[in-house]
Amino acid sequence: MAQSQAMNNLLLLILCFIVGMALRRFRRMPDNAPATLNSFIIHVSLPALTLLYIHELHISGDVLLVALMAWIVFGLSAAFFWQMGRWLQLPRATVGALMLVGGLGNTSFFGLPMVEVYFGTEGLGTAIIADQLGSFLALSVLGITVAGIYSSGRPTAAEIAKRIALFPPFISLAIALLLIPIEYADWFTVLLKRLGDTLAPLALLSVGMQLRLGHIAEHKRNLALGLAFKLILAPLAIYVLYVQMLGAQGLAIQVTIFEAAMPSMITASIVASEHDLDPPLANLMVAVGLILSFITLSMWWLLLRTI
Repeated sequence: MAQSQAMNNLLLLILCFIVGMALRRFRRMPDNAPATLNSFIIHVSLPALTLLYIHELHISGDVLLVALMAWIVFGLSAAFFWQMGRWLQLPRATVGALMLVGGLGNTSFFGLPMVEVYFGTEGLGTAIIADQLGSFLALSVLGITVAGIYSSGRPTAAEIAKRIALFPPFISLAIALLLIPIEYADWFTVLLKRLGDTLAPLALLSVGMQLRLGHIAEHKRNLALGLAFKLILAPLAIYVLYVQMLGAQGLAIQVTIFEAAMPSMITASIVASEHDLDPPLANLMVAVGLILSFITLSMWWLLLRTI
């Protein structure tokens, strides 16, 4: 029954992704439709899921490992692409773009639905921690800093703190942690679940509508380098560190490694574009990585079932 439900959820995600591409192809939606959908997800769907599943989360020693994953991956990305940039004599803008989109995974819009498909709702609490305390904070602090260094801007500490404090999912995370000792009313739980259920279809619809394959041939070397790191090397490094070296096991660790294998974060590509860090390459990393991840995530799931 659980496997059948997982397949149904996966088919729903694929269908929404295809519908999104079709709507863009035939111009059946306005150009700002993805921005509207993303705004609803950020302000409603994701906060609802955060309030629901963080409230049910049992804090354990794994939480630190879960939260640190995104920070470790970003650090490895910065070191890896800095070295690759020197060896291959890549432009600074390209190095900065690869650090951003190679070091930050789509652990929210794409990651949460995929975790639900492969691990069920039991894995969502861990996934939200990996996203909120991991990817989101890493983007807000390390990502914005790298973008500033590799472009002409220099964000101040006050600007970074303001961006973090005013981000709706971060606000809902703080509220959810405060509400853990308080039991939710049944109607409130149902309301949160209904609102949270909108995340998966809307997120994949939005991603499909934003798909830009562009001219792959012009960026094939750098694209292959970025995708190899994001989809294979990064999760492999977390697997070796957490499982082989630290001996960590269990559902939380499985979900954490699975989140490390997510394709590039859409928001990271937006930040790269805003700072003029090779926007075509950043967008290709998101689009091609998302398509390939349907295959690579299945492979990672099969491996993770053994730990």
